Amino acid sequence: MTALLLGAAGAQTVDLRILETTDLHTNALGYDYYQDKPTGEFGFEYTATLIKQARDEKRNTLLYDNGDLIQGTPLGDLVARVQPLRPGQLHPMHAAMRVLKYDAGNLGNHEFNYGLPFLQQVLAAAPMPYVSANAYKDDGTGKPGENAFTPYVIQRKVVYDTEGRPYVLNVGVIGLLPPQIVNWDKTNLDGKIVTADIVETARKFVPQMKAQGADIVVAIAHSGISADYQPGQENVAAELTRVDGIDVVLSGHSHQEFPGPVYKSIPGADVTKGTINGKPVVMAGFWGNDLGIVDLKLGYDRKTQKWTIADGTGSLRPIWDKTAKKSLVTPDPRIASAVKQAHEATLAYVRGKVADLAAPINSYWALVQDDPSVQLVSNAQTAYVKAALSNTQYKDLPVLSAAAPFKAGGRGGASYYTDIPAGTLAIKNVADLYVYPNTVQAVLVNGAGVQEWLERAAGQFKQIDPSKTEPQALVDDSFPTYNFDILDGVTYEIDVTQPSRYNSKGELVNEGARRIKNLQYQGKPIDPNAQFVIATNNYRASGGGSFPGLNGKNIILQAPDETRQALISYFQQQKTVNPTADGNWKLTPIPGATLLYVSSPNAQKSLPAGATLLRTREDGFAEYTIKF
Repeated sequence: MTALLLGAAGAQTVDLRILETTDLHTNALGYDYYQDKPTGEFGFEYTATLIKQARDEKRNTLLYDNGDLIQGTPLGDLVARVQPLRPGQLHPMHAAMRVLKYDAGNLGNHEFNYGLPFLQQVLAAAPMPYVSANAYKDDGTGKPGENAFTPYVIQRKVVYDTEGRPYVLNVGVIGLLPPQIVNWDKTNLDGKIVTADIVETARKFVPQMKAQGADIVVAIAHSGISADYQPGQENVAAELTRVDGIDVVLSGHSHQEFPGPVYKSIPGADVTKGTINGKPVVMAGFWGNDLGIVDLKLGYDRKTQKWTIADGTGSLRPIWDKTAKKSLVTPDPRIASAVKQAHEATLAYVRGKVADLAAPINSYWALVQDDPSVQLVSNAQTAYVKAALSNTQYKDLPVLSAAAPFKAGGRGGASYYTDIPAGTLAIKNVADLYVYPNTVQAVLVNGAGVQEWLERAAGQFKQIDPSKTEPQALVDDSFPTYNFDILDGVTYEIDVTQPSRYNSKGELVNEGARRIKNLQYQGKPIDPNAQFVIATNNYRASGGGSFPGLNGKNIILQAPDETRQALISYFQQQKTVNPTADGNWKLTPIPGATLLYVSSPNAQKSLPAGATLLRTREDGFAEYTIKF
């Protein structure tokens, strides 16, 4: 199907604007349910205003969402688990997005967290079409067969040139998601879904889209941007720009910003123009904090009846001024109106009391010392798994627990920390301690496997040169804090003067390196052959984070309960929670060295020994020095 000129002869330039939201994670409003207060730093109600402004500037606009929409806050949990949506009922996020009239949406990995039936129910009522090309129905062969979702759509759009003359433009839209969903949500997807490589899938379908008349192709990829590419890789947006026929790449998943300085060294990237390998690319942050904008200049050749792209740029518009710490736009009141009932029900839910809290809890220093915010999760997981295995063959094995500091700044920003005051421990606080809807699982690991698990987690840190006296950055910001597993039930030190044994992909790269020192169980060096049960979650047990020895094959417990429910039950049994850490791990002291640690300015209220505030930065974070 070729483009059709509806106006007079001699086509002029057509300006087309493509808008992206991504990784909204049920943040319809600028409201922090964990702190139970409004904020202007994120929220779709603010992004909606930017969308309206961007549309007012250009006559021809398209609007897409790039997934990770239905999970992320207690609002998402409410409508999936607590007060489930009725068949045909709009998800609150879709109720909000209907106001803006989206053209299409893509699926992210977190869409699968609540299971396929819930996702299918949500999509059935969605106000816009959804595309996802590399997820397939599992026919028993383990290979891609029939698509599980609509892989792509070709939408007929009337656009106008700079002189107001109309044309028909056929816009092809393909959706792509991380193939790792089958591992990350193995419990929900095993035997139901198989996935294929993102780039190979694009190369398969884009020629079909062009043959069916797509004049331009927009790839909505819930995938980040990396410098290299290997088949099956998670973050391949840059490689997608090399696929013939793809004109625009809308990226996401990594909660980063493109164009932006983080990606200035990516081969082929122009962070001024917002292109990679000459093609416009955007990644619009997370939680609605940015709107992604691609501006294309199109031309139509009447002789060949083909559209051409004369130029294209990518840019971002933020909703929040990080330096001045103020909102750049006012919220669109239509969004609050659309989600009013769900928001109020969420507030009632999160304010429900669980127990009394004897002392405050925060995660400001969770990356450098044993921390109560992580300890409490481990205590609850250990109690749950011991009870679940009490009448099994594993009942006499020692139970360890793996838990990580989920909210520890990083890509979540300077306010992304747990900070719970003493008093009432409510549902919102439990969700703050454990932000994901993971389920409890347990794996069987030997002593050598315990060591390797911890070595992988120790990749959280940069290598420190003990001979230097100037401050050295301690934390590797590219390492997600949710992969910094603390193993409770053993004692150990982390020697950051050693190189990391594993690289960012979980590959063994320094075989002789050992950061984990003095690893002991019950006061004795751990026996490499001894067997241990480790309480963890479905993400980690199934291979999430690429930890050595974890691929789903050594799971001995797949509990039906979410980890948060295990926490709630544990706290309710205690009635009064006294948050303390047992100090089972520490960083090996480095005499004479000064470590540079980044946290919240609020971390000053709980300074550990040897820590001093250095400065507060424009991005809202504070820098501290630590000396042993």
